[in-house]
Amino acid sequence: QVQLVESGEGLVQPGGSLRLSCEASGSIFTMYTMAWFRQAPGKEREFVTAIGRMIDSTRYADSVKGRFTISRDTAKNTVYLQMNNLKPEDTALYYCAAAFALQPSDVMRAYNYWGQGTQVTVSS
Repeated sequence: QVQLVESGEGLVQPGGSLRLSCEASGSIFTMYTMAWFRQAPGKEREFVTAIGRMIDSTRYADSVKGRFTISRDTAKNTVYLQMNNLKPEDTALYYCAAAFALQPSDVMRAYNYWGQGTQVTVSS
């Protein structure tokens, strides 16, 4: 009943910017918290950022604070991840996720639905 589709993959140079999008089917934005996770080759999937819906709040991993911004457009059922001042260590497959919760969570198992992932590569 719920589908998440990411877009915005790309190759950028260090210090560059990129915006990812996650479009959700149905009306899950009514109750769901949305988040972004990422997974680099050979590493565990890690939390990046999340935004609440019923309670409008955000959370960020320390590694992206001040550089990444999560936002939503309710009319378009879309969540965005604006990434600025990108670093090579940001290179990963980025996943959109949704949780039936009022507040954002940084725990993977809290999320019920996942997108297929979109690749971000930061290299000179």
